[in-house]
Amino acid sequence: MKNENSESVARKLVAAGKGILAADESLPTIEKRLNSIDVASTEENRRAYREVLFTTAGVGEFISGVILFDETIRQKTRDGRTFVEALEQQAVIPGIKVDKGAKSMANFPGEKITEGLDGLRERLAGYRQLGARFAKWRAVIGIGEKIPTQRCIETNAELLARYAALSQEADLVPIVEPEVLMDGAHTIERHFDVTEQTLQIVFHALAEYRVALEAMLLKPNMVLSGKDCPHQASVREVAEATLRCMKRVVPAAVPGLVFLSGGQTDLRATEHLNAMNRLDRVPWELSFSFGRALQAPVLKVWKGDPTNVADAQRAFHHRAWCNSKARFGKYTEEMETKKKVA
Repeated sequence: MKNENSESVARKLVAAGKGILAADESLPTIEKRLNSIDVASTEENRRAYREVLFTTAGVGEFISGVILFDETIRQKTRDGRTFVEALEQQAVIPGIKVDKGAKSMANFPGEKITEGLDGLRERLAGYRQLGARFAKWRAVIGIGEKIPTQRCIETNAELLARYAALSQEADLVPIVEPEVLMDGAHTIERHFDVTEQTLQIVFHALAEYRVALEAMLLKPNMVLSGKDCPHQASVREVAEATLRCMKRVVPAAVPGLVFLSGGQTDLRATEHLNAMNRLDRVPWELSFSFGRALQAPVLKVWKGDPTNVADAQRAFHHRAWCNSKARFGKYTEEMETKKKVA
């Protein structure tokens, strides 16, 4: 019965036309975001900014869930509702980031390992009581000379699997995020190979830890040219390579893939998602779990000024609407300059 309930939550998170807002930035990351608009990263400013996102009217039509941070899941709106309550009132499912960040891997220069397993069982139970229905853990795999190593990938995969098993034990849907970074000058072919290798090892680890695939979601990177690669793959090339890679390694039992944007611009992430949904039929829902690609336009408009809240919320609503259209393969460039139509 517990798995059936979790399976239902997993399916709702990838419901047709909807995707996930990643608003789980750590304190250093949200500080960078706010500093970019000359706003101090105080607790009140962080709360006010998140309230702009979470109280945008009608956004539940396009956003199925929001990944929160430990600070955020405990905060409230100005009118006294918890953020969890504010989201649930829009039929948006609250989730929680539970890893404690990627740290340098000892004796493996240039590689990282994600920490956070210590005390995780108790933390998951606490987050479930606060209203979270799903969780997220991110692993980071870099590409460079002599990296990634097999050991780095295997260690991160085991951590992802242990986290996923503990999440399901706590009645939370685990989002498993093994991100192969786009940083570097590597080709799209190299990114494909490392992504395929990483996902093969991750799903082997998930099987070893008896994780129910029907009650989890995968948050993969798209297969891209490295950010500094002289030849940048086209939108169609990215879509084709990404789906070819996923078909090789992701079991059909997984309800959906919620792609991360991973440093792409907001428009390019939407274009890639749209192109994938226009290609061949696949056994999973092809959705999104975007952070920067949903938030960048909002920050630019908001600027920490309460008088800009309505315009900032319109910007968020529009970006969410565009990605909703991309889920059906119906996004067009013209939508960027048009208001939402019925």
